Formats: sequence, C-alpha cells, structure tokens
Amino acid sequence: MALGKALRAEVPRSRHAEHVVTDRDPLAILQAQNATRLPELIDLRMQRMTSNPFAFYRGTAAIMAADLADDPHTGISIVSCGDAHITNFGLYASPQRTLLFDLNDFDEANEAPWEWDVKRLVTSVVVAARDAGYGEAVERATALTAARAYRESMQQMMTLPVIERFYRSAAIKSLRKRTSGEAREMIDRAVAQARKRTSDHAISRMTELDADGVRRFVDAPPLLTRLTDDEQAQLLHLFDDYRSTVSPDIALLLSQYDITDIALRVVGVGSVGTRCYVLVLTGPAGDALILQVKEAETSALESWGGHPDAAHSHHGARVVDNQRILQAISDPFLGYITGPTGRHFYVRQFRDMKGAVELAGLAPTPFEAYVSECGSVLGRAHAQSPQAPAMAGYLGSSSVFDHAVVEWSLAYADQSARDFRQVTEQL
Repeated sequence: MALGKALRAEVPRSRHAEHVVTDRDPLAILQAQNATRLPELIDLRMQRMTSNPFAFYRGTAAIMAADLADDPHTGISIVSCGDAHITNFGLYASPQRTLLFDLNDFDEANEAPWEWDVKRLVTSVVVAARDAGYGEAVERATALTAARAYRESMQQMMTLPVIERFYRSAAIKSLRKRTSGEAREMIDRAVAQARKRTSDHAISRMTELDADGVRRFVDAPPLLTRLTDDEQAQLLHLFDDYRSTVSPDIALLLSQYDITDIALRVVGVGSVGTRCYVLVLTGPAGDALILQVKEAETSALESWGGHPDAAHSHHGARVVDNQRILQAISDPFLGYITGPTGRHFYVRQFRDMKGAVELAGLAPTPFEAYVSECGSVLGRAHAQSPQAPAMAGYLGSSSVFDHAVVEWSLAYADQSARDFRQVTEQL
C-alpha cells in the first residue's frame, strides 16, 4: 500500500482525467475484427452496433483498448475483464442454486492496467445515462457513484484477509437487503427474469423431438441454424477434448450424456460473427442439457492495447482461467477446445438462470443503485490480484481519482459519440 501511495508522485491521480486523442479510424478497427468472422453475419453485427450510441459503445472494446494504450496509467497490470461495461454484469446461479450478481463476460479478459477496466465501466455509465436522457447532472452524479463504489470496494477488501477476499461474493439476497423502493423492485424484476431463463426453458423453446424421439434444435435462421451431419461430425469428436479440461466430477457427469444435435447461434452485439455453437446433450432418462461453445479470439487488450498475456497460448483457456479468477463463483462446466481448423473455443452451460437488469426505462435512482453495485463487484474482482494493495494505496481515501476518471469518461463518451456518427455515415 505504501508503494501504491508513492506512485502518486510519478502518476498523480488527477492525470487520469487526461484523454489522449489518437489518430485512428474506428471503422478500420471494426473491419479488422470482421475479417476473421463469418462473412454472412457481418452486416448483422454492424446493424446491431449502429442501432444506438450505447449499442455501439458495447461493441467497441477494441477501439477503446487502442485509445487507452496511450493514456497515463500506473504501470500496475492485473487480470482484467477487458470489457467491464454495465451490461456485462448480471445474474446467474451457483452450483448450489444461489443467485449471484457478478461480471459475466470475459471474452477480452487479459493482463492489463487496472485503470482500463474502471474507465470502461464509468464511461459506460455516462453513455447509458445519455441514451436514457437523464440529463448532464445525472450523468456526472451516476458516473461518480460508480467510480466511488469501485474505490471504496477496493479499500474495504484490503481490510480482509486474502482468503476472505476470495470467498466474498455478491449474493442477490444480500444485495436486496441493502436496497429499498425502486432499486429493490429493479432487483426483483431481474430475479424473476433469471429464474425463468433456465436450461429447461431454453430446451422447450429451442428444441423438439424428431420422429425417432431424438431431441433436435428448431431452425430459426439467421439466429439459429442447425449444422449438417458432416459439420456436426467434425465437432463431435472434440467432446472428449473438452471433458479433459473440466474437473473430474463434471467429466464423469458429462459421460452420461450423448450429443444429439449442434447448431450455430448468433450472440451479442460486438460478438456477432464469431463462431458460436449450441449443443443439445441428452441424458439416460431423456433429460437434456444445452452447452454453448463460443469462439475465443485474441483479446482486444492484446491486439489493440498492446498487452500480451504470456500465461496463455490458447485463447479459450485464457477466457476460462480469467473468468475463474475474476468471478466469485464460476460455471462448473467451463472448459475449452481447439476446433477442426485450429480456432480456439471455450465451453459453458447455456442459460443457467442467467439474467440482467433491464436498463431501458429505468429511473435515475435505481440506475444509480445498479451502477454502484457494478463498481463494487469490479473492485471485488480486482482485489483477487496480488497487486491489489498497491492499487488501494494509490487510490487512497479521497475522491481525487473518482473525479479524474469521471472527467475522462465524459470526454471519452463524447469521442464514442463521434465514432458512432462517423461509422454510421461510412456504412
């Protein structure tokens, strides 16, 4: 902590307000990403991203990483989410069936300066507040709330033994007790949604039994397209490879299932065009389970931010390992494989009580409560790294860093809006 405090002399906390405008073409960065994706889905990706400024911001982790590369930072790199905007937090069930609130997207997770996650989060608060039409005062106030919640979470984590930091999680029951009124209603709606979004619910909506009683996906192109028998055969033999990357109890459980169908599924906003498959697994009593196999590309923090992750040569393993570090409790089905063409993939359970807070139409008060929880959760995730005490020492107990990051985020939200207009006009 003393080392972190001393870093203030080298990189004053107020310097985090400085946004270095770089000479880059936002559309060129997006097109470079598109070059490795399924060509038939590129138009859909760009349509989703240009639907509004917040959707655009969600899909531009690579652009932001390129911009952050030249900004001041402390030089402390940790396991980072890489895309910690406010819609990449949500609800899911633990193996004990407890509902949790945590980070839920790790495609870009990588070693990087810790400040980058904070700026990605706080800027998303500003962009979302503008999209909702809250007004400048609310934009600034809610952004400051998120930054302060992160700093206070880091300070609170430093009062705990490292093992207690590891065990700390955000159970929905505890979160609900800390709120009231509109904020509690917001949580209750998210919980009700999450309890419906189960694997069984997905099975009933996405699959059917064929004439032979075998469970198959129902074609719904372009969002869900069943693979041909030949295409499925190329993936089926990889299932044993996947089982070798999970814990022995999960491997034994999976051995009791047979894969009965595979489909290509379109996911996300910025992720559209990456190869993502869903698998129906049928058990001995006809019960079914759906797994998702998603392509893992090079993290934007490496490809555009210039921070390679020397610990991983497999991007699927990178996503899985970093998710386990950053989340309090992770999906026990997490694993990874290398595809037939050498592409990297990670595997997870599909829709295990996964839910999200619906931001559209949310009033300012519950929105502020939500972004505060996001800031706290990000602090908990960063506190798992050994460098966390230095980060906490650097942050200190004052609001200097909070205000600096808010100023940076307001400026970057303006930059993102300009990028949105430029890309929309060029398409």
